[in-house]
Amino acid sequence: MRTKFVVVLAAAVLLASAGRVVAHHSFSAEFDAQKPFKMSGTVTKVEWMNPHTFFYIDVTDEKTKKVTNWAMEMGSPNGLMRQGWTRNSMKIGDKVTVEGSLAKDGSPTGNARAVVLEATGQRLFAASSQGQTP
Repeated sequence: MRTKFVVVLAAAVLLASAGRVVAHHSFSAEFDAQKPFKMSGTVTKVEWMNPHTFFYIDVTDEKTKKVTNWAMEMGSPNGLMRQGWTRNSMKIGDKVTVEGSLAKDGSPTGNARAVVLEATGQRLFAASSQGQTP
């Protein structure tokens, strides 16, 4: 009976951790370094979590005036803190300019390399998984 419990427990732990393993990916699996971008928008959401921190910005197309919500991936919280970030560096409503690389699948997703906080002019590097250290 004890052996059965251990097997069931081990299976449960593997299943619970499977989502985290799938969520972590290399830069080149999802993003294209040959498709750089620079865009400005208003922060709508910040998800400070492992393995990658995400923030979302509303970006208005200058021609059509259509607003698109973009997801921006950054490095881990630990990597961001080494670059000078805190959990309060970016808040909902902040205006930011982001530089990075676009997603390969054409979705409104980017891997941020650097973020400029427009209110202060502070430029913070995003601990990008692209591997380019400032």
